[in-house]
Amino acid sequence: MNQHITNKKTIVLIHILMWGMILVAPYFFMDTERLFQWDKFIRSTPYMVSVLLVFYVNHFFLIKKYLFQGQTKKFILYNFLLIAAAILISYYGDEWMKAYFYDQSQRPRFRRGNFRRSPWFFIVRNFTALLTMAGLSVALKMTLHWFQVENERKELEKAKSVAELQNLKNQISPHFLLNTLNNIYALIEFNPQKAREAVLDLSKMLRYILYDNDRPFVPLKQEVNFISNYFQLMRIRISSNVELKTKLEIQENSTTQIAPLIYISLVENAFKHGISGNKPSFINISLVEKDNGVIEFYSQNSFFPKTVSDKSGSGIGTELLRKRLDLIYSGRYVWTTELSEEVYSTKLIIHTKQN
Repeated sequence: MNQHITNKKTIVLIHILMWGMILVAPYFFMDTERLFQWDKFIRSTPYMVSVLLVFYVNHFFLIKKYLFQGQTKKFILYNFLLIAAAILISYYGDEWMKAYFYDQSQRPRFRRGNFRRSPWFFIVRNFTALLTMAGLSVALKMTLHWFQVENERKELEKAKSVAELQNLKNQISPHFLLNTLNNIYALIEFNPQKAREAVLDLSKMLRYILYDNDRPFVPLKQEVNFISNYFQLMRIRISSNVELKTKLEIQENSTTQIAPLIYISLVENAFKHGISGNKPSFINISLVEKDNGVIEFYSQNSFFPKTVSDKSGSGIGTELLRKRLDLIYSGRYVWTTELSEEVYSTKLIIHTKQN
């Protein structure tokens, strides 16, 4: 609503400035001895009325009624009729004003024989000027219409982005929950105590998913705590043949905001593909906040491709992550991956501050 009011005020200001430059400003420069030529300004009233008539009939009616509806022929026809009527108003008004100012005892009788000059010169001159005013009205109306359509498009894109982001978050949460519950289910059979601890860690993470991240951005500290809880949960589950190294460093007085759940897909993939049941494996994950609002995430893990039956999620997490990054950090992130000699690494750099 406030934006709409601001736009209306801006449009009114544009009209005032435009007519001030076209109709009023010239009378300040006609005579060096006087500041403003009031007599000439008043005598030009019929011409100004004709100009305003052509401009605003187009602006408020003809353009929207016919031109925007694709009825170009009707638009041109009605403009010719409008300009003809405006020329008559301007001509006879001009004759009347001249008789009033120069000879109070005479009034034009509006007959062909009373024309003091050739009417064709007047008609051609005013037709050109009024046609220009019609074109100016079309140009201004179409420009304002373009801005209006562009603003509406941006609002729709913004609403679409918000809705899509919310939908992506709703998909990420069940996907993450499914994987974690599968982990706890496997843990229950051989270590119930650790399973209870895992349920407690999971409850902390679910609180974050359900309540603490219901905003477009959250403090980086909250996201890091969430990842740390995830690590605690996974340490309980992984076997002794897995080497896990984690590094989570943020500024002591950090005020950085980050999109929630932005890293969990990468962390999940590291555990999903980096752990073997009977072979030595490793996972190295680091998240470091720099002074300039840049967050560097790096993950490296041994790579054990999953079978078709074991591919829970089927890559949904990373696909949704790519979409979220494009929506939120378009042009402000770099994401690279590399697979070499059975080692998979991924690096995600996010510039949280816009330039």
